[in-house]
Amino acid sequence: MTSDNRIDLGLKDAGAGCACCAPSTAASGTAASAQTKPTDGSVTAHVFVSGMTCSHCVSSVTEELTAIEGVDDVSVELSAGGASRVEIRSSAPIADAEIQSAVEEAGYTLARVSS
Repeated sequence: MTSDNRIDLGLKDAGAGCACCAPSTAASGTAASAQTKPTDGSVTAHVFVSGMTCSHCVSSVTEELTAIEGVDDVSVELSAGGASRVEIRSSAPIADAEIQSAVEEAGYTLARVSS
């Protein structure tokens, strides 16, 4: 295969890429999570995370968030190039600072709260 057959994704020239492929650009701003309590007794928080572009990114964020005490499950709706919606289910409310710290530890930015 020659370089003529490659498809340019524009990541190198645009300085884009995900946190697993590019330098960290995590912001130091804060964002609160929207937490609700379903009928089964668990708490669900919805946040948006920027910088994720692939399944490895999703795995990194999921791993850091599930390491928080009390977190039972994490699901991610990946929006490559945008803010991905992350749902965090736990046995009790998780402090916003813990969520932000975990997301930043994975190399991403907590973007905003789900409405």
